[in-house]
Amino acid sequence: MDPIYKSIASNKRWTYFFFLLYAVLIGIIGYLIGIYIGSPLTGLIIAVMLFVIILLVTYYGGQSLVTTMAGAREVSKQESPYLYNTVEGLSIAAGLPMPKLYIIDTEVPNAFAAGRNPENASITVTRGLLERLDRLELEGVIAHEMAHIKNYDVLLATVAVVLAGTIVFLGYMVRYSSYGALFRGRDRGGSQGQLIFFIILIALVILAPIFAQLLKFAISRKREYLADATGANFTGYPEGLASALEKISGLQKSKSKLQNDALNGLYIINPALGAKSDRGSTLFSTHPSTNERVRRLREM
Repeated sequence: MDPIYKSIASNKRWTYFFFLLYAVLIGIIGYLIGIYIGSPLTGLIIAVMLFVIILLVTYYGGQSLVTTMAGAREVSKQESPYLYNTVEGLSIAAGLPMPKLYIIDTEVPNAFAAGRNPENASITVTRGLLERLDRLELEGVIAHEMAHIKNYDVLLATVAVVLAGTIVFLGYMVRYSSYGALFRGRDRGGSQGQLIFFIILIALVILAPIFAQLLKFAISRKREYLADATGANFTGYPEGLASALEKISGLQKSKSKLQNDALNGLYIINPALGAKSDRGSTLFSTHPSTNERVRRLREM
């Protein structure tokens, strides 16, 4: 089996495992909330229902939500024939349906993909991307986003972001509930065991969102490398994407229309890093370093 397809299969297995961990974390928090209200089963049922609702809303409405948050507008073939023809050709090369196309009116070059599956997907580019890149560089970027669609990366990343936010929200609920319950327990002469229980609970509330955030970052970085390699396979010209990454990373701004904490991880280059986006990645980076991505592409 081709190494790229092995990586895709491995990523999918790990993703399912990570989502299972998310479900377990939400279930534990819901169960503990149930203890506070006097019905552990009720708390668990609420947690399960919340998890299912989040998955359904994200699955069916994630694409529209993301493009709206990004301030993008849909464009037709008549309005942007150059972009349309480029994407259409790469769709054929990748064996994918033609995605919807969106443009963000900003001079800062960048791009991202959204959607729940190849049949319901979109690619968003900035006006600056179309103006600053040549045809081969643009094809490299579009192929990278096509790879995200083909590998179902965007759906999984979107769900991960929403679930991480849900864990944080539940964590705050449990934290405030636990403070009140702890003081009530003291008023009633609560035992030392009860105090230990609340200490464990607070530890869970603090660690859960940290775990979820680190997990989101780790998934994002690994998939960027895979999308680079898959996109280079689509075009047969890794240098196009390598050159585009160098150019895009050098043209980011520390403050721009693109910056959005919820969406930064979806862009091909994290817009929040500004022109410093070519430096080495850290544990808290949503993307690997641009230099490392370019090096790998040029070794293909």
